[in-house]
Amino acid sequence: MEDILVWEVCQHFESRHSSACTQEEVNKIFESAKAAQKLWAKVPLWKRAEALHKAAALLKEHKAPMAECLVKEVAKPAKDAVSEVVRSGDLISYTAEEGVRILSEGKFLVSDSFPGNERNKLCLSSKIPLGVVLAIPPFNYPVNLAVSKISPALIAGNAVVLKPPTQGAVAGLHMVHCFHLAGFPKGLLSCVTGKGSEIGDFLTMHPGVNCISFTGGDTGIAISKKASMVPLQMELGGKDACIVLEDADLDLAAANVVKGGYSYSGQRCTAVKVVLAIESIADELVSKVNAKIAKLTVGLPENNADITAVVSESSANFIEGLVEDAKEKGATFCQEYRREGNLIWPLLVDHVRPGMRLAWEEPFGPVLPVIRISTAEEGIHHCNANNFALQGCVFTRDINKAILISNAMETGTVQINSAPARGPDHFPFQGLRDSGIGSQGITNSINMMTKVKSTVINLPFPSYTMG
Repeated sequence: MEDILVWEVCQHFESRHSSACTQEEVNKIFESAKAAQKLWAKVPLWKRAEALHKAAALLKEHKAPMAECLVKEVAKPAKDAVSEVVRSGDLISYTAEEGVRILSEGKFLVSDSFPGNERNKLCLSSKIPLGVVLAIPPFNYPVNLAVSKISPALIAGNAVVLKPPTQGAVAGLHMVHCFHLAGFPKGLLSCVTGKGSEIGDFLTMHPGVNCISFTGGDTGIAISKKASMVPLQMELGGKDACIVLEDADLDLAAANVVKGGYSYSGQRCTAVKVVLAIESIADELVSKVNAKIAKLTVGLPENNADITAVVSESSANFIEGLVEDAKEKGATFCQEYRREGNLIWPLLVDHVRPGMRLAWEEPFGPVLPVIRISTAEEGIHHCNANNFALQGCVFTRDINKAILISNAMETGTVQINSAPARGPDHFPFQGLRDSGIGSQGITNSINMMTKVKSTVINLPFPSYTMG
């Protein structure tokens, strides 16, 4: 069955999506989506949930071909690729159940709760779909971050137009095919392929779009300025700071720095992007981190290497530019900088100072700076001075310090004694400043992809229930 699925999707990709969609094709896709949404909104909620559970089961059943695409398209280590698909199936099922809970409830308001009114007006309010949701996931999680947008939209009664990443598109098409096999009409969930630089503006400014959910880089800022009167849900990257205090468990901190900084070669919005270590423990922390970096494997994703090639030559060149800037300005390299093509060996850069680009910019690769600080306040100030504000973390044995620092860090989420992470998928996930708009997570996404509709019953005279 898996071989058949691979063949069908590849044929679909070759025949329909080998080149960018034309504007005329995009117009037709939105017309179909609008028509399909009107019918889907009339499908009972339990049936929508049932269809999502079926899609989740099919996704898990066909995890092998999707994982193979993730390995080949975006160099995701094989074990992580399988985990992404399974996690995505779990996300779909949870969304189905959470959607039934959220969307089955409305509000009943009476008018005499507001001063000057009698009880002669009864208000019934409920959540209704927005219409057509444009979902734009990134290359690093083309399946999971796609279903995190698609599933809440569908359970809420919306249609979805998916713009998969250029790298990761085939994996995304596999995923969409599973939804179609589960019985979702093709007009209800459609794909538009092509380079964002060529088709992006036409998509995001299309009059058929009623909501945009985007995960990616600073392209999202441009989208937010062009999208007019359309609800936005955006996650745009981070420079996640890891503050390590003098009383921290340094073995725990070192393990999380390596896991958080180097898993999937650092190509994660929630990766540890800068370590802010109190001077008195910095040497020991750096030593422990270096010992763990030495054990990381570098190579092919098929072999489950810890470090694989970054997504493109331009990404590798950008990372190298940050590295060269740090070297020229006197940073200490704990390992020899090594690159072959798009493959960059893991590098820890110590004694980074605020005047270096690496202190502020997001490398999105296996390069991690260490800035030595004198006080926790200095670390908080560095964190808050960055335009990015997605997540951060603090390592300390003092829970009172941890809470105070968490409150002072101006970032969407602060992890205490663990590396930044997106998930579990029902947790709220959001960024401040240039890191995003709105909040994700299953419950928040369902609510964001609906609006409130009210019906008011006007009685001829006040009516009170006497009990």
